[in-house]
Amino acid sequence: MPENKAFPPEGLRPPTVYTLQSLKSAAESGEILESMALRCDVDHTLHFSLNGIRAIMERDEVNALWISGADRDIAILSRVGKPTCFTVQEVLTDEKGAPVARLSRRTAQEKAMDHFLQYLQPGSVLTCRVTRLESFGVFLDMGCGIIAMLPIEHISVSRIAHTKERFRAGQKILAAVLSVDRERRRFTMTHRELLGTWMENASWFRPGETVPGVVRSVQPYGSFIELTPNLSGLADARENLEAGNRVSVYIKSIRPERMKIKLQVIEKLPPDNTLPDLKYQITDGILDRWIYSPPNYEKDPVETVFQKDG
Repeated sequence: MPENKAFPPEGLRPPTVYTLQSLKSAAESGEILESMALRCDVDHTLHFSLNGIRAIMERDEVNALWISGADRDIAILSRVGKPTCFTVQEVLTDEKGAPVARLSRRTAQEKAMDHFLQYLQPGSVLTCRVTRLESFGVFLDMGCGIIAMLPIEHISVSRIAHTKERFRAGQKILAAVLSVDRERRRFTMTHRELLGTWMENASWFRPGETVPGVVRSVQPYGSFIELTPNLSGLADARENLEAGNRVSVYIKSIRPERMKIKLQVIEKLPPDNTLPDLKYQITDGILDRWIYSPPNYEKDPVETVFQKDG
């Protein structure tokens, strides 16, 4: 079970039907809830409708203060039209006697961060949501709008030019904690370990098959062709190939002891913007050591060692 089930990313919490009594109970218990922010007024107060019950979230309650850029206007304005987690501070009545709930996303984030800092460690597997794609990495909501970084080199074993070749904004993915900076309250994530070892990926293919692939690198001695996000093979040099091309390839040989797959390019294929299917081999738990290379690999193992605290 992923370690952040109690504090899921925004947009992944199950829908809730709110009543006046349930909101009053949530105010007493501190339960974290979620709803869509409908608008932001001139005072930078967010407004919600919780099954017809009016609710507001004042500017100072939108983001925890330790979040980078929390005090910027855009950090409040950008919540409009998006799922937003919160705790209920209190339920009051307005001048017309109608109930109005005061909400706090900041408190929900502080609860989540306290939990993460206490229980998460390198190797912990989490459910995350992609919030932004950059050339250097992906920003992930690891829970309650708390953002962690997934560097591009930790997305997959097969290298990519840009994160948009793997993910889209809003996508639900799994990731593992790579490192924790407790003083700065920052988490760095990794993803490639969850996609399986060389042998697990190579087991889906057989010599003699012809399959599609994506050119990831063109060198004078040949082209590296990605068969799946965690598996590539080498094809002989061929003119008019460049990174990003889709091709069909004939699998000539698979050699685990050298971690090599020999390919022959058959032809170029039309472009396809479909993202690759992410086949997770690990979906929960806490990793200590992950070895990508086969047991009989002739060189030093290709591995990730998750350094624990202390």
